[in-house]
Amino acid sequence: MKNKLLDITPEELELLNTRVGLKNLFADKKTDIKKALRFAKYETKLKELQTELIKVQNWTMKNKKKIVIIFEGRDAAGKGGAIRRITAHINPRYFRKVALPKPTSEEAGQWYFQRYVNQLPKPGEIVFFDRSWYNRAIVEPVNGFCTDEQYKIFMDQVNDFEKMILQSDTYLLKLYFSISKEEQATRFKEIRNSPLKKWKMTDVDKKAQELWGKYSMYKKQMFKHTNTEASPWVVINANRKTEARIEALQYILDTIPYQDGTLDEE
Repeated sequence: MKNKLLDITPEELELLNTRVGLKNLFADKKTDIKKALRFAKYETKLKELQTELIKVQNWTMKNKKKIVIIFEGRDAAGKGGAIRRITAHINPRYFRKVALPKPTSEEAGQWYFQRYVNQLPKPGEIVFFDRSWYNRAIVEPVNGFCTDEQYKIFMDQVNDFEKMILQSDTYLLKLYFSISKEEQATRFKEIRNSPLKKWKMTDVDKKAQELWGKYSMYKKQMFKHTNTEASPWVVINANRKTEARIEALQYILDTIPYQDGTLDEE
């Protein structure tokens, strides 16, 4: 039963009276109960799922498992922020975040997948890719960073490459963060206007809105060709960052067959 004055349930009122609830309730000068509740619920759920991810990592370490989690999506889709929240409380010695820069001249002459092979996890490790080899599926052809032939070779090889990863006893999860054109424009505006964030704006970002349709065409081709039964894509609605982080973390927990294990005491 809801409190008619506040239009909230007793459970929500109880949540607002917690440390997390009060922090969000008084975060702004103007009190917004619905907003405070939304963020309190988000932080409470996030903490719950982060706790479960510690169990995933313990299971991974104890059983010498290898996990690769790919985060793809348009510029400003929130991939990096999601990885930061998801990994906030796991042991930093047993996971890596990989966000590779533009390839060197030496790397450009190698087999395309080589530098990604070098970043794959060792036993007991989780690797989070903030963009991955799928740069060649969308970003590179859209912006003219690869030839048509290089794109074709990539598309011919990628499923076999991922099959080899899976056959090496590695879990491979592929998450695509999807945002609307309007939401991307809003986030770009926020980045440009923020002295703390404007360094993030790249030349590729500046052309993203103009090339929206071309990105969509290549994205459709990527899904059509690489959404396989063995290695499927999961699309995360990322227009609201908080919900996207929860959905991504929940998907990871639902997909990895971990057990509620703790590391043995030494």
